[in-house]
Amino acid sequence: MMSDEEREEKELDLTSPEVVTKYKSAAEIANKALQLVISECKPKAKIVDVCEKGDSFIREQTGNVYKNAKKKIERGVAFPTCISVNNTVCHFSPLSSDATVLEEGDIVKIDLGCHIDGFIAVVAHTHVLQEGPVTGRAADVIAAANTAAEVALRLVRPGKKNKDVTEAIQKVAASYDCKIVEGVLSHQLKQFVIDGNKVVLSVANPETRVDEAEFEENEVYSIDIVTSTGEGKPKLLDEKQTTIYKRAVDRNYHLKMKASRFIFSEITQRFPIMPFSARALEEKRARLGLVECVNHDLLQPYPVLHEKPGDYVAHIKFTVLLMPNGSDRVTSHPLQDLQPTKTIEDPEIKAWLALGTKTKKKGGGKKKKGKKGDKTEDPKDADEPMDATGNGGASQE
Repeated sequence: MMSDEEREEKELDLTSPEVVTKYKSAAEIANKALQLVISECKPKAKIVDVCEKGDSFIREQTGNVYKNAKKKIERGVAFPTCISVNNTVCHFSPLSSDATVLEEGDIVKIDLGCHIDGFIAVVAHTHVLQEGPVTGRAADVIAAANTAAEVALRLVRPGKKNKDVTEAIQKVAASYDCKIVEGVLSHQLKQFVIDGNKVVLSVANPETRVDEAEFEENEVYSIDIVTSTGEGKPKLLDEKQTTIYKRAVDRNYHLKMKASRFIFSEITQRFPIMPFSARALEEKRARLGLVECVNHDLLQPYPVLHEKPGDYVAHIKFTVLLMPNGSDRVTSHPLQDLQPTKTIEDPEIKAWLALGTKTKKKGGGKKKKGKKGDKTEDPKDADEPMDATGNGGASQE
């Protein structure tokens, strides 16, 4: 007989249909939230208002699922909505008092996440605030991120290693004369764990070493690609811009300041595991209390990083389920029309893009039609090789 613990352990990966359903429900909400945020990104829109709309939408939608479950199911925001513009790389989710607005022509990177019962779906997307096709270096940097994401999707599969993906995405970025941004990690996702131990490095260098790991069936990954027309070595300019934190569950420290203790107990109650935005806390008190919590490693900050002014940065992140029948990318959003200045000529990259994402079933039995509960294949999920023009599958004249 299995002990309860073993049963728990066994049921919590993709071998359980219920787990797959929760991932897909979370993904559907994340995709809709992304859609909503893109529609709210207009010139003169206040960034904080748009971030708030994204988070509210996720809270409201997750609140409507699993309402009548026997045991209470945690659900909600798994990563606060961030809107990082132009040369800002990531994690910009300002406090309510921040008056920053979007402008025509901004390259907007949207990043958010949702979970149901701790099963997490994250997504990031890059959108330019303009009518008509995106051209020039802005198109190059977005095409580089998108093509790298498409290659990564085809290489994150059982039997392949994390370093295969690191090497491949660098090669793709280089072919658009862009750089993959250093310090970005793609993580395995597990229940209530947004940064699992198996990781894919964006750039391998002597300072950042990770253990070699092989992808396995029934795992889930968040694949995170950030590209830049600059050097790809982003800097922290101002610690005050950091607003997103995650509780470090394994750390303890007796906080000295009353404000710190107050804020930490609020965080422990409201955000015990997932990253959260300081916007959700009372601003004055939070400012004081968070510093001591961060200094003693009780909170892990997600800093706002920047490339140099004038550099273009693009971000694409997706969640992929390594199912027995192939890779299922559950979060994404279509790109605008891109007209990059470069095209992919490299035969190795073309070969990667030509790989399917679904593994063929052995024995080639015919698929029965119209069985109840059968999902008709969404054309974008079909086993389509990607066109190498770098325009997200649409070929160009």
